[in-house]
Amino acid sequence: MKGVYVLIIIVAKNISVKVGALGLIEFKHGLYAYVGSAQNNLNKRLERHQRLEKKEFWHIDYLLANKQAKIMKIFHTKAPRSEECKLSAQLSKNGRPIVGFGSSDCNCTSHLFKIQEYEFLKEHMRETVLGSS
Repeated sequence: MKGVYVLIIIVAKNISVKVGALGLIEFKHGLYAYVGSAQNNLNKRLERHQRLEKKEFWHIDYLLANKQAKIMKIFHTKAPRSEECKLSAQLSKNGRPIVGFGSSDCNCTSHLFKIQEYEFLKEHMRETVLGSS
């Protein structure tokens, strides 16, 4: 299945993470929403994000490698890649963007947002049980 997804991540305490070419980024404790897409195999991508051992390739890999950051929920829906940026635009209205994060291949300000809540995602996306996809 192809689609777009949102990882809801809890950062347990303030941390600094070197994120590839973006350099050192400060993450305040709280909730974050990361928007991504997988146009070949969504299930495999979601499984990869949940693995603790993996090569750091995408910006999100650097954040998730920190023991203070943990995926707490995953939402996804079948959709073309263009929906990834539309979803990021929607999240930018509800959250504070981490500028440049996850958006090096598009014109979005960010694909990672510090958020207060994520209930609105349940209206249009399916929640994945962690550990499966």
